[in-house]
Amino acid sequence: MGLWEISTDTLAGSRFVVSSLAETIAALQSLERGRAEHPGERAWLDTHLPAYRARRAADPVAALLVQVALGGHWNADFITPTPTGEDTPSFEEELAPVRATAPERARADLMVSLGGRPLPALLDRDDLAQCAADVLRWVWHRTVLPDWPRRRRIIEADIVARTGQLGRGGWAAALGGLRPGTRWLGDGRLRINAHDYPPKRLSGARLFFVPVTRKAGWVSWADDALRYAVVYPCSGALADADRAPVPDPLGRLLGPGRAAVLVLLAQPKSTTQLVALTGQGLGSVGRHLRVLLDSGLVDRCRAGRSVLYFRTDAGHVLVHAGWESRGDDGPSASSVRA
Repeated sequence: MGLWEISTDTLAGSRFVVSSLAETIAALQSLERGRAEHPGERAWLDTHLPAYRARRAADPVAALLVQVALGGHWNADFITPTPTGEDTPSFEEELAPVRATAPERARADLMVSLGGRPLPALLDRDDLAQCAADVLRWVWHRTVLPDWPRRRRIIEADIVARTGQLGRGGWAAALGGLRPGTRWLGDGRLRINAHDYPPKRLSGARLFFVPVTRKAGWVSWADDALRYAVVYPCSGALADADRAPVPDPLGRLLGPGRAAVLVLLAQPKSTTQLVALTGQGLGSVGRHLRVLLDSGLVDRCRAGRSVLYFRTDAGHVLVHAGWESRGDDGPSASSVRA
C-alpha cells in the first residue's frame, strides 16, 4: 500500500492549511467529470458547465492537457504543486509555480500521468505550463472566486473541527475518514492509499493537510522532499450542506434561519461550523443558539477550546415532526453527519 512513515519532528509541525489553488483544481476536476455528487453541485454545474465546455471546444490543446493531467494514471505533478505553508497566499502566488514549469518537466509529468505512454502529438509543445495556468486562472475567476468567501468559511470550519478532534483523540481521530484509502495506522504511519508502493519516509519535512469543498483528493510533494501535502474533501455536512434542507413547517414555526441551525445540529458543531454552513453572520447564529438553548431544544459541551452545540431529545422530536408533517423521513444520517 502507499505508506508514509512520518518522523516525530515532521508530525509535530504538521498543520491544516487553506489553498485557493487546491480548491480551483478540485473545481476543475468537477467540471471535467461533469457529474454532480449532490444537489448543490448540480446547481453549480448547471451554472458553469456550458461556459467550460465552450472553452474546451475552442481550445483543443487545453482540453486534452487537462484530460491527461487530471484524468490519467497519476495527476501531473506540475499542475498540483505543494503549498508552501505561507499564511494566506494569493491565488496568483500559488499559481506561479505552475506557470514557471519548464517545458521538459511538464511533458515528463504528463507522460507519468499516461502511465509511461508517449504524449499525443497535440501536446508535444513548449507552452504546456502556460496553457495549464491559463485554464486554472479561468476556473478560479469564473467559477470559484465569486463564491470564495462561503467556500473559505466551509474549509475553515472543517479545519476547526479536525483540530478539535486532534486535541481530543490524536491524529487517529483527526485523520479518520480523511479520504478513501487514507488512514492513520499509529507509530508515525499514514496510509495514503491501497496501492503497493514502497514506503516513503518523511523526515525533516513539513506536512500539510488541505481541505477542499468538492469530492476530490490527491497527494503531492515538492522536488526537494521538504514539503508534502494531502488534499481531502471537507467532511460530511460541511461538504454537502445542501443535503440538509429545512422542513417548511419547522421554518414557519421557528423562522428559517433558526430552523436551519437546529436541523444542522443532528451532530455536534461549533459556532464557526454553523456560520459556514448556514451563510448567516456570527451574531445571527449566536442569537439563534441562545434562543434554542433557552427553549431546551439545544444543549452544549466543551471540547478542548471549542464549544459544541447539539440537539436535545426535544430538538430531535421537533425536527422529525416537521419532516413527518410533509410525509418525508428527512435527510439521511449520512447527509447530516459532522
